[in-house]
Amino acid sequence: MSYASLSVKDLTSLVSRSGGTGSSSSPKLPGQTRPVKVIPLQHPDTSDEARPPSIPFDDILSRWRAKIKRMSLVDWVETLFPCFRWIRTYRWSEYFKLDLMAGITVGIMLVPQAMSYAKLAGLPPIYGLYSSFVPIFVYAIFGSSRQLAIGPVALVSLLVSNALGGIADSSEEELHIELAILLALLVGILECIMGLLRLGWLIRFISHSVISGFTSASAIVIGLSQVKYFLGYNIARSSKIVPLVESIIAGADKFQWPPFLMGSLILVILQVMKHVGKAKKELQFLRAAAPLTGIVLGTTIAKVFHPPSISLVGEIPQGLPTFSFPRSFDHAKTLLPTSALITGVAILESVGIAKALAAKNRYELDSNSELFGLGVANILGSLFSAYPSTGSFSRSAVSNESEAKTGLSGLITGIIIGCSLLFLTPVFKYIPQCALAAIVISAVSGLVDYDEAIFLWRVDKRDFTLWTITSTTTLFFGIEIGVLVGVGFSLAFVIHESANPHIAVLGRLPGTTVYRNVKQYPEAYTYNGIVIVRIDSPIYFANISYIKDRLREYEVAVDKYTTKGPEVERISFVILEMSPVTHIDSSAVEALKELYQEYKARDIQLAISNPNKDVHMTIARSGMVELVGKEWYFVRVHDAVQVCLNCVQSSSNLEDKKPSFLRRFGNNGSNNNNNSSSYTDLQSYNTLLKEPLLPVEK
Repeated sequence: MSYASLSVKDLTSLVSRSGGTGSSSSPKLPGQTRPVKVIPLQHPDTSDEARPPSIPFDDILSRWRAKIKRMSLVDWVETLFPCFRWIRTYRWSEYFKLDLMAGITVGIMLVPQAMSYAKLAGLPPIYGLYSSFVPIFVYAIFGSSRQLAIGPVALVSLLVSNALGGIADSSEEELHIELAILLALLVGILECIMGLLRLGWLIRFISHSVISGFTSASAIVIGLSQVKYFLGYNIARSSKIVPLVESIIAGADKFQWPPFLMGSLILVILQVMKHVGKAKKELQFLRAAAPLTGIVLGTTIAKVFHPPSISLVGEIPQGLPTFSFPRSFDHAKTLLPTSALITGVAILESVGIAKALAAKNRYELDSNSELFGLGVANILGSLFSAYPSTGSFSRSAVSNESEAKTGLSGLITGIIIGCSLLFLTPVFKYIPQCALAAIVISAVSGLVDYDEAIFLWRVDKRDFTLWTITSTTTLFFGIEIGVLVGVGFSLAFVIHESANPHIAVLGRLPGTTVYRNVKQYPEAYTYNGIVIVRIDSPIYFANISYIKDRLREYEVAVDKYTTKGPEVERISFVILEMSPVTHIDSSAVEALKELYQEYKARDIQLAISNPNKDVHMTIARSGMVELVGKEWYFVRVHDAVQVCLNCVQSSSNLEDKKPSFLRRFGNNGSNNNNNSSSYTDLQSYNTLLKEPLLPVEK
């Protein structure tokens, strides 16, 4: 490995030109020295008048006030109604045709899917259409994404079914409907609160592997729950795989061929059309038309042949949903955990999809504003008999592939749903249940993310473990337990990483003044008597104990690396490279003070390199700068090494004159002002120290 840097000869000539002391024309042999300039570190002014400590909330409020003052009337309108951003710049001749085709395509796809997902949620099919009507119009006004297609989705429908099944019996249809509508209201309120308070960042602590494992397991449960429409007999209603499989096996003697053959035929057609539409861009319309094709085919067969063993959807009310307010909030407390979970799914999936589509189509999208738009859509939707809606990955992908440009495509989709409610519901009563089940199974088959599991196994075994734990617990113990266990392990890993940060012993790369991790760069060498440690994280109360333990270990472990410099029997200097440290709290400062006292008792000097502004200010205010001594704070690791190396050389040359070199190069400026080597003494050298000239590496 080679490094683009000055050679020893170049460095010598550079110092000679700068007029440094000790530069001579005589050849320099190994063991001789050359001047090295140490860059002085400017210490902050810690007086209260200079810069009083600020409270974080004051900074946040001041930024908000400044932002509000800068906002014009147009900015306020666009913030409250994001649709004005695309309305003001709409190009009718260019965008309208694309939005019209995208809206029609998604609408054709949504009508059968909405009815299928409503059945999955344990509701009459009409409520799937209701959930696809008002929320779409509201989101087009308050939502930020121009391609996101919202409405019922499989995962949320399963969560709704699971939550309602734990409260009401399946025979209590009216209570089921009422609870589903109340759940939409609670979800909308939570989404609005999190959006207004800008709390969407909380979900970042949940690993993507947890979401993937949970989604994959849920997709399997959804698929098994729909098998009953293929088999022709009822199975247990559960979110766990064992009761589902047991009930499927127990009822095998009731198996009927007609629904199985019809459902399987429609499922094969759906899968073929979906894959052909994905593979060939010119045939992508097949992907959107697949659900409608399955519905038309199943309805035609049922209408023509009237097979008695195939159950049909039955009568569906005709007309648009009417305004109504939830009659009772008795079960609101019970539904809160599920509403929080659905909100989490909305943040992770819907907002994630929306941000990806915004980046692809080159416009800005604020995730908190998007979350607020979803919340308003659910709140107003619940007033018109909708159950929770969120962004659909498959329909959003179709919308983007159909080149939707603005939210007008969503309005057109809503118009199609409205027309279906007004004119097509009499036809829907002939739709076979197995056709709706085939649509659900086809949709969730893509959610089983086995490719992600293979990728995690190859890249990161820890994330693969998270994926496996989450998917397994979701399958065998239910959705709530699976989510709690997955989130718990995810947070545990975050806490473990934070409490056990990466710490590296640094060595000098040959021919450079660059210091890197000796494990990553085996050719890097260290100096006898000096340990250089880099801490790659903030330092706070949770990890300072671990950091102190590692520092004690490195005093011994550093001997196994290639070392250079004067021969010494023990470690005399520990240099902390703090440039990666973004924050340090009071507990960590106190612990560092204790560590310094411990080092001092063992005749070891602590040096600190390149703390950032905030860290440096915290250390200065704590009095640690005076405790350690200003002369032991450096801009660069290399400067610290040269000062320490000079001390090691001096001590090895004068060890018969001085009992300890630390008495010459004193370090406690606050307690011993008479030390012969204070900060002023180092300045008397004009910060020109002697660095050993090492042989040139070949």
